Amino acid sequence: MTTIKEFEEALRQSGNEAALEVLGELRKRDKAKRSLAPARRVTGRKMTPELARRILELHGATRMTQQEIAFKLGVNQGRVNEVVKRGKWLTDDPSAPEQVSRDKAMERMTRPPRRRRGLAVAPPPKPRPDGQLSLGDF
Repeated sequence: MTTIKEFEEALRQSGNEAALEVLGELRKRDKAKRSLAPARRVTGRKMTPELARRILELHGATRMTQQEIAFKLGVNQGRVNEVVKRGKWLTDDPSAPEQVSRDKAMERMTRPPRRRRGLAVAPPPKPRPDGQLSLGDF
């Protein structure tokens, strides 16, 4: 199957100017109709015990799927799964594993990025005074 670019190139090579003009008009018309698509990714809200309880309420009282609950509340579907399956985020304990990992991630985001060093290259082995190399030099 040929692409539009290949088709356009073939029209140019054959000197078919009328078809190129029609193609250009079609492109202009399509460009005028285009609109910006909304972002598909949901920016997650901060998980709180209240939000976790709301997730469990929706899960128990309605027949909504985890995906629908996540979309309705504006959270990541994985977070909904964690609450439903494992009961995470239900306590406000700052030493809970999910709180600790979130706090570490927030700290990493505020720090400037670490500079990575290049790989250290070992200097070439020095020959012994008698001109021979020893096995330890390799």
